[in-house]
Amino acid sequence: MNLVITMSRRFGTGASMIAEELSGKLGIPVYDRAYIENELHDSNYSDEAEVIRELARSACIILGRCASEILKDQPNAFNIYVCADKEDRIQRIMKKESLSHDEAKELIEKNDRARSEYYHSNTGKVWGDVSNYHMILDTSALGAENCADILIRYFERIEII
Repeated sequence: MNLVITMSRRFGTGASMIAEELSGKLGIPVYDRAYIENELHDSNYSDEAEVIRELARSACIILGRCASEILKDQPNAFNIYVCADKEDRIQRIMKKESLSHDEAKELIEKNDRARSEYYHSNTGKVWGDVSNYHMILDTSALGAENCADILIRYFERIEII
């Protein structure tokens, strides 16, 4: 199996938890912003896209960093977008970061703006446009705790794993 899962997400959706659970079930690594930036800094790569293409030579999960667009022509890449209702995201961030409602809301809005701007400046496309992904997971409707199992069952059904 050389499945590469890209996971774009809104801040506070629980996507990191889904990625970690998938990682454990599939036995593949998760790469995030910190890892990719560290690789770029410590190696001879010219940009993040080059790092992502190299990581995608083996089965893995890549969180964010426009990986869905960078790997769009790679047949083994499966692009997921994780979303949730804003109030659910606020509650998750309040609990995780011990913030007030207003502080969590402000943090979510700031992160969403930054991610949207980053995606647009690096791809010229609209962040979260459903046409850029194979699957959309709404953790408000599905429950973040169920999403990894949903993905595993889907991958088994289409015989990717």
